[in-house]
Amino acid sequence: MKLILLGIQGSGKSTQGSLLKKKLGLEYLSTGHIFRDIAKEVTPLGRKIKETMNAGYLIPDKQTLKIVSEYLKRPEYEKGYILDGFPRTVKQAETFQNGIDKVIYLNVTDKEALWRLSFRNNDDAREDESLAAIRKRIMLYHKYTDPVLGFYKKQGKLIEVDGEKKITDIHKEIIAKLGIKNHKK
Repeated sequence: MKLILLGIQGSGKSTQGSLLKKKLGLEYLSTGHIFRDIAKEVTPLGRKIKETMNAGYLIPDKQTLKIVSEYLKRPEYEKGYILDGFPRTVKQAETFQNGIDKVIYLNVTDKEALWRLSFRNNDDAREDESLAAIRKRIMLYHKYTDPVLGFYKKQGKLIEVDGEKKITDIHKEIIAKLGIKNHKK
C-alpha cells in the first residue's frame, strides 16, 4: 500500500505517519526530515536547501521530485510506504507516477496549526520554524498544495479527516476510511 499524508505544518502528519507505520508495517518517509538532513550537509545543495527552508519557501519541484524519487528506489520502500508532505504542488502530483493508493488529508485550521506549533516543546523547535517562516509556509500551502487535494479528489484517492480531533480518534478514522479491519503488526 502506498499512502500520502497531506496537511499544513502542525496538522499531525508525523504523529499519524508514525502510528500508521506501526499499524500497517509500512515504511514512513517525511520529505521535511529528508530536507532537514540535507540542510545539515556542508555542501552547495545543503546550503541552498537550508536557506530556502529557513526563509519559509518550498524546495523547487524538479529538485524535490529528484530527491523523493531517489529515496523511494531504496529496498525498504518496495512493499509500500507512507509519504509525508509530498507532493506539495500539482506539478509534483502530475509528474509523480508511483501508484499511490490513497491520500490522507489532515484538515486543520491555520489557527490550530499555529497554536500547536507555538506550543511545541522547545527541544522540538527547529531552525526553520520561526513564526515568519511558519506563516509563509502556511500561505504557500494554501496557494500550492490546496489544488493538489483537488487533483487527488478527482481521482477518487482523497480521504479527508478532521485533524483537530484527539490523536487516537484521528487514527481510528483513518484506519476505518482505508477499510482496514483487525490488521495488526
